[in-house]
Amino acid sequence: ISTVEALRPYKPLGAILVTTPQAISVGDVRRELTFCKKTGLRVLGIVENMSGFVCPHCSECTNLFSKGGGEELARHAKVPFLGCVPLDPQLTKSLEEGQDFIQEFPKSPAFPAFISITQQILDGTSAQTS
Repeated sequence: ISTVEALRPYKPLGAILVTTPQAISVGDVRRELTFCKKTGLRVLGIVENMSGFVCPHCSECTNLFSKGGGEELARHAKVPFLGCVPLDPQLTKSLEEGQDFIQEFPKSPAFPAFISITQQILDGTSAQTS
């Protein structure tokens, strides 16, 4: 609560909530939705992280956990579902080594997910601020 209050003078556009497909994570984000509502913080959307693993050799996507928890939560909460980001060892590597993921790994299976999510956020926030 104190973080939201400290940010209020800067007029944040909202919050992007990130879940994983598992029920325990979806439950946590459900509580975050309640928090945002109580504090008047607009929810820009929900992202489902770790949504499948794309094999670097054959490009087949395997759902290691489950799938769809974030999308179902967004539908239930009537907020935008921004997309799914698959597990990607290249993303982990870029984060650990301080590399620019977008520049270094444009052929990564996570790349189009990030581009799509980013575009939806920009489109949604520009519509709200104009």
